[in-house]
Amino acid sequence: MILAEPPRDCALCPRLKDFRDLWREREPGWFNAPVPAFMPPDGPEGVRLLIVGLAPGLRGANRTGRPFTGDYAGDLLYSTLIRFGLARGQFLARPDDGLELVGTAIINAVRCVPPENKPTPAEITTCRQFLTPALIGLPNLRAVLALGAIAHQSTVRAFGQRVAAMPFKHGARYDAETVALFSSYHCSRYNTNTGVLTEEMFVRVFSEIADFLQN
Repeated sequence: MILAEPPRDCALCPRLKDFRDLWREREPGWFNAPVPAFMPPDGPEGVRLLIVGLAPGLRGANRTGRPFTGDYAGDLLYSTLIRFGLARGQFLARPDDGLELVGTAIINAVRCVPPENKPTPAEITTCRQFLTPALIGLPNLRAVLALGAIAHQSTVRAFGQRVAAMPFKHGARYDAETVALFSSYHCSRYNTNTGVLTEEMFVRVFSEIADFLQN
């Protein structure tokens, strides 16, 4: 089973394409393209947990080509995944570090880096055509973790549900058809520096997910 991925030169969102092209000129050695999903070695059939982020960071995934790789958000996310047995190896913030996901996949609601890390509503809607297939194309999916309000809302809509019926709240859990939807504040440096999200809060969400997946 193959998930839908945008082409490297995707032009569906003109503003994002222009921004991406600008950084291709500035940093030709960077990835500078829609960032594909990060999958476990056994592929879509092995995924029980899907993590949905917002969008690639300019000097993170946009530079490295792997979600949450190259900036602080990845440090917290991957250390937590390793702690709960959802990843193995050592996270060295580069795509060739050998880190492997275990029963988990990571995807972004918006695949291209947006200026100021702020995608527009139209861009979020457009890129949902690549998120929705992931939700229905993972045959053994049991749980989704949305990081941040935008990822949460886009995931709810991708499930065909009403956002008003499933409002974003840190630590919330909703039943979306046959899948449990968990939500957390995004593990960005800003959120952790300001105390919006602490490591303890983040770990607690993963503990609940781990308990759910064991049942």
